[in-house]
Amino acid sequence: MTTFVDRVELHVAAGNGGHGCASVHREKFKPLGGPDGGNGGRGGDVILTVDQSVTTLLDYHHSPHRKATNGKPGEGGNRSGKDGQDLVLPVPDGTVVLDKAGNVLADLVGHGTAYVAAQGGRGGLGNAALASARRKAPGFALLGEPGDLQDIVLELKTVADVALVGYPSAGKSSLISVLSAAKPKIADYPFTTLVPNLGVVTAGSTVYTIADVPGLIPGASQGKGLGLEFLRHVERCSVLVHVLDTATLESDRDPLSDLDIIEEELRQYGGLDNRPRVVVLNKIDVPDGKDLAELVRPDLEERGYRVLEVSAVAHMGLKELSFALAELVARARAARPKEEATRIVIRPKAVDDAGFTVTREDDLFRVRGEKPERWVRQTDFNNDEAVGYLADRLNRLGVEQELMKAGARSGDGVAIGPEDNAVVFDWEPTVTAGAEMLGRRGEDHRFEAPRPAAQRRRDRQAERDEHEQEYDGFEPFSSE
Repeated sequence: MTTFVDRVELHVAAGNGGHGCASVHREKFKPLGGPDGGNGGRGGDVILTVDQSVTTLLDYHHSPHRKATNGKPGEGGNRSGKDGQDLVLPVPDGTVVLDKAGNVLADLVGHGTAYVAAQGGRGGLGNAALASARRKAPGFALLGEPGDLQDIVLELKTVADVALVGYPSAGKSSLISVLSAAKPKIADYPFTTLVPNLGVVTAGSTVYTIADVPGLIPGASQGKGLGLEFLRHVERCSVLVHVLDTATLESDRDPLSDLDIIEEELRQYGGLDNRPRVVVLNKIDVPDGKDLAELVRPDLEERGYRVLEVSAVAHMGLKELSFALAELVARARAARPKEEATRIVIRPKAVDDAGFTVTREDDLFRVRGEKPERWVRQTDFNNDEAVGYLADRLNRLGVEQELMKAGARSGDGVAIGPEDNAVVFDWEPTVTAGAEMLGRRGEDHRFEAPRPAAQRRRDRQAERDEHEQEYDGFEPFSSE
């Protein structure tokens, strides 16, 4: 059964935003207390986070569909809906996030590094938040936005200091088992190792990690054998160790030709030319292996390689190898540039940037932009007042003006949004909603009607004024 997976396709869905609430406050002696609809909650995000305790993508191989929770709708009494809970997905250190086309979206290296794979939808505003001096009693609320839907690919590239590369059965697994506490499967047949193994080595004051990459064969960089699947695990390693078998039983192989073939595969894969190399001649405990190692060593040193003779079985030369690798790892770490704090870059919007575009297509005009498209998604088109509010917002943004400049006339088709998900309507300048026939948009004439108590006070005051006028016109009796 598969226990190690280093590449999966993941389908993530963020939570939808909750709808806003359209409500009017009512209580005894105050039947029309004003709008009190709360806002909808925000949808949860899907976040990928590096977790050092996770070493494989196996969980996502079995369950590739993941979804965050939705935001709750708003309620009356100015009660906002609860936000959706973010879905945090732990991934191994060294995970690369790609889209379906193979473009890199994020490279997650370092514990706690996070990437938002899918953004949750905004919650819709309730009618209490939409109320204004001109719109005292909105009879509508905004809808919540849908969350993002993303299909992404996760690829794991092992984060290690040293990579052991070589032919199958060259002794890489045996070597890592005696250098570290790793316990890989070891047998005397090709392709014993089917997954990368990782071990920790301590040499003096230096502690480094070493990876056993599954055996490479000619054509590995083109997908033969297991090479193409696991060559990516070599990319992050600082030092490459060629493990050459000096006691192979195959008559057509020798350490020099094995080295040339593996180097050619690494060259074709690309990006590894600047990594320091060490050649390890393994299995010198075998008499013929010792003789062959002494024979090829001068040729390897003449090529510029540092050569070490070891035997994983007899534990020969392991201390010298571990300290030699520690020296190269320490040198590579010292040469790395110091990490600088992330600089915050502020890019203000240009003064002439309206935030949307109007383009003329064959039979309609298309409006694209973050705000217009978001406003359309949040509009309840079953509510005429909400449609009128959308028309007001688009007009204030300048959409109507740009449509006129583009040559749009009354009755022309206008689409807002992408081709596969757009709202299309026949354009009429300064759209008037049916609800406005009752008065100004967004207002309730019931609020203009006086309250009974106030009317009684006005009636009593009118009576007093009338009596005062009669008294002013009365001429008192005179004795003359």
